Amino acid sequence: MKVSLFITCLSDALYPRVGEAMVRLLAKYGVSLQFPTVQTCCGQPAYNSGYWKEARDSAKTILDAFEDSDFVISPSGSCTGMIHHYPKLFEDDPVMLERAKRLQSKAYEFTQFLVQVLGVTDVGAAFPHKVTYHPSCHGSRILGVKDEPLALINNVKGLELVPLPFAEDCCGFGGTFAVKMADISGAMVTEKVDHVLETEAEVLVGLDMACLLNIAGNLRYRNEPVRVMHLAELLYEGVKEA
Repeated sequence: MKVSLFITCLSDALYPRVGEAMVRLLAKYGVSLQFPTVQTCCGQPAYNSGYWKEARDSAKTILDAFEDSDFVISPSGSCTGMIHHYPKLFEDDPVMLERAKRLQSKAYEFTQFLVQVLGVTDVGAAFPHKVTYHPSCHGSRILGVKDEPLALINNVKGLELVPLPFAEDCCGFGGTFAVKMADISGAMVTEKVDHVLETEAEVLVGLDMACLLNIAGNLRYRNEPVRVMHLAELLYEGVKEA
């Protein structure tokens, strides 16, 4: 079985530790992640901005990179969700359409793979902290990832999970939205962080570094000490401490 890591742009450039945590956690279950170096951006910024030709160019590179993979695992619900749009990009090209559907069928967000494919809901982690969870829009809405992360979080020893008020509200990042509609984006993330602070949690955890980057930036701007972590990081740190 060939399982490949789709690292995504943000994790590759800014948060490589998230990829490292995924690799080390999955190794516990005999999964050795391959890393095709030709992989690139999923094409979502171009796709969302209406530049579908450029989005197809990125998509073709991704299709080539993971052609021989049995599973493709990503730390981002957003980028994994973009793969689900590939059939639309190639709907007029039967050959590419079939390739896009094949990739879609084997692409999983990290917690999806752990829970749905490996059947793992308890990695044996201990994390004695007060934690709140932000469900990213694309992961929950496009992929339907809702129960999987909560199953993993609830099995971490010593972790106190505090519900996040209005958890399903967007953090305001939205890729190019944060650039084009900066004032609205800023208002949205400010409201999100207000709710995070209401929980009095020590740690905010999520599944998508784009959302976590936006929230962490607002927290730093306000000099708030809440730690922001991808769930893979939390689980791996918890495994080391257990």
